[in-house]
Amino acid sequence: MVKWIVLAVVLLPLVALALAVRPVVARLPRLRRAALALQRRAVEAEALRETAEALQERAEGLQQQLDTTQQRLALIKVRRGD
Repeated sequence: MVKWIVLAVVLLPLVALALAVRPVVARLPRLRRAALALQRRAVEAEALRETAEALQERAEGLQQQLDTTQQRLALIKVRRGD
C-alpha cells in the first residue's frame, strides 16, 4: 500500500509536468522558424541602415559641393559687377 502512495506522489507530478511541457515542445519548430525569420529581418535592417548611412554621407558631400559652388558663383557675380 505504501508503494502505491509513493508511486502516486512521484508519478502524478511527473505526468502533470509532461502534460504542461507538451504544448510548449509542440510549438518549438514554429518558434524556431519565427526566430530565424526575425534574424533574417535583423540582417536586412542592418544592411538598410548601412545603406542609409552611406546615402547620408553622400548627401552631406553633395551639400558641401553645392555650398562651394554657390560661393564661387557669388564671387563670379561680384567680379563681373552683376
